[in-house]
Amino acid sequence: MFTKRQGIVVWFKHIKQLRKLRRFGHVIYASKRQKYAVIYVNQEEVSNIVEQLERLHFVKNVDLSYKPYVDTAYQGAVEKTHDLDAELEGYYQSGI
Repeated sequence: MFTKRQGIVVWFKHIKQLRKLRRFGHVIYASKRQKYAVIYVNQEEVSNIVEQLERLHFVKNVDLSYKPYVDTAYQGAVEKTHDLDAELEGYYQSGI
């Protein structure tokens, strides 16, 4: 149903070439001062697009986003906060 997307950070030499990056994917953000752009592409096409981007003469470096590989299930986080609250209450009662 939904296509999986992945972010690519492209570092370039001049801001003029930003328009050329639009044909590779959806440009989300571009920094004029630091000379980089964030592009979102389909996850199946990432390896091909990275190879094409690295061949361009104005591209310095290409970095991939790790967001698709980070586990976002926070099942144990609620239990840990309850333990921390109980521990802090103990400190307050002891006067430390």
